[in-house]
Amino acid sequence: MQIFPLHPFRPQGDIPALRQQVRDLVAQHENRWSVLQRANCWFSFDAEFSKALGAAGLLGMTWPKQYGGHERTMLERYVVLEELLAAGAPAGLHWIADRQTGALLVRYGTEAQREKYLPGMARGEIYACIGLSEPNSGSDLASVRTSARRTQEGWRVNGQKVWTSGAHKSHAALTLLRTEEGSERQQGLSQLMIDLDTPGITIRPIIDMTGTHHFNEIFFDDVLLPLDALVGVEGQGWKQVTAELALERSGPERYLSSHILLVALIDAIGPEPTPEIAQQIGRLTAEMWTLRQMSMSTAAKLDAGEDPIVEAAIVKDLGNAYEQALPRLVQAAVDVDLAGSSALSQLLAYYLLAAPSFSLRGGTPEVLRGIIAKGLGLR
Repeated sequence: MQIFPLHPFRPQGDIPALRQQVRDLVAQHENRWSVLQRANCWFSFDAEFSKALGAAGLLGMTWPKQYGGHERTMLERYVVLEELLAAGAPAGLHWIADRQTGALLVRYGTEAQREKYLPGMARGEIYACIGLSEPNSGSDLASVRTSARRTQEGWRVNGQKVWTSGAHKSHAALTLLRTEEGSERQQGLSQLMIDLDTPGITIRPIIDMTGTHHFNEIFFDDVLLPLDALVGVEGQGWKQVTAELALERSGPERYLSSHILLVALIDAIGPEPTPEIAQQIGRLTAEMWTLRQMSMSTAAKLDAGEDPIVEAAIVKDLGNAYEQALPRLVQAAVDVDLAGSSALSQLLAYYLLAAPSFSLRGGTPEVLRGIIAKGLGLR
């Protein structure tokens, strides 16, 4: 079974011009971004920049034009993501809406849902988060206890979600809920699109060990939602959410989150590195390039309408391992004052603290390897 065969994209536009467009836009805004904002770019927030991307047609790129999209290809969108991540451009406000929530609404949403959310997402003005994880469940997404009960008035939602990135900045949460009372595991689950200004919703911050606030808890206390908040088919939430996770797990953010640290190392070393450091940089670059080819192959399958769940899990697992190893390898290669003010010092100090969490977001290695084994017929 070939997991990553050559898989062509559909015909593309002018890719070099697209790259230059993104670089020019970054250059117009980067003067106000701190080093640490760039380190955590797809969890950092800049509303002006998100709107600028939307105005430039760089959000909702693959969505239908009738909903504010641009009907461009997955490769063109991939190129934009590469450029944003390589520059460390704060993209956290629009990231999840553009990456997966909008795409899921295009595929499973009602006409009313598409018209309500997609144009604003494509403009960089409506932000979304995803309600999956729950307390005391680890990465076991099937152990959903938060319930939505169908009543004459609408859905009544009670429970709690946790580790919800960007919820405090988001307008809506695409949420996995147990809609069939007495059901277990993957059965009886549905997805609801929940406006976060609905009465009965409380959002509380979770501050991580770097002092950053992007995680949150969401509490639902007898929240009443309209019946048309249901996304897709009732009871098919697990199938829908696994398709959504393929979008989440396979992108370039799975190996480029710490790319700015590698760039800072190369800048600090200068044009004449020692043979040992040159070898280390070469090894890291070669591994990154391999991950890029794997990630792009997965993007091409998504472009062709496939659901590359196994390939996405492989990309995330290997990409996380790469990103977690990078700070330790940089620390071993050069003598850096972690309390210093240089870009390399600040970035290395941040990533040494943050990198262990990279394998938690989007599924732990154990979960991913279980998906891979099942997909390959090994279990």
